[in-house]
Amino acid sequence: MAIACPVDLDTRTLRSEISNIYGRVAMEPAAEYHFHRGPRYAAEFLGYDATEVANLPPECADSFAGVANPLAIGPIYAGETVVDIGSGAGMDLLLAGSRVGAEGRAIGIDMTDAMVARARQSAAASGMTHIEIRKGDATSMPVADSSADVVISNGVLNLVPEKELGFAEIIRILKPNGRLHLADIALDVELPEEARRNIDLWTG
Repeated sequence: MAIACPVDLDTRTLRSEISNIYGRVAMEPAAEYHFHRGPRYAAEFLGYDATEVANLPPECADSFAGVANPLAIGPIYAGETVVDIGSGAGMDLLLAGSRVGAEGRAIGIDMTDAMVARARQSAAASGMTHIEIRKGDATSMPVADSSADVVISNGVLNLVPEKELGFAEIIRILKPNGRLHLADIALDVELPEEARRNIDLWTG
């Protein structure tokens, strides 16, 4: 994760490219990409429970493109409110929804139209009416202040150029003593300027 984004990076083009790529993942999950996807990858490489994943609507697990398992970081309790930043096709969101149960809430936020549509289809197919998917950006989420018990995110904040705004939003929406289950990509060295200006490297 770059420490800072070049001030003149075209973030509008970057967001468009990210949206285009993950929109394609939503519609064509079996196509060729430079990152892993799908339920087998989630279970065999990231430690998801294969039975839990198999019980989800296939359309959400097929388009899964996370980098780790935020649900393994700590417990999520019945009745809590969970917000999933960059919820994609909804795999983590639906798994969180099953943990909070009908008395809780699970809210997914994604900026990609095709992913939002896919997640809404998956939520409807699951029968979990306490799940809601909202279109939005990690730096300006349509979520009330101090409303989330848990924020989860899986391989999303590394794609956000304005990281300080993304983390400020997490702090804003978390309740006092709320928890962050963050699964992401981090680097232990500073990236060279040329790499930080390469939009292709930012998009996955």
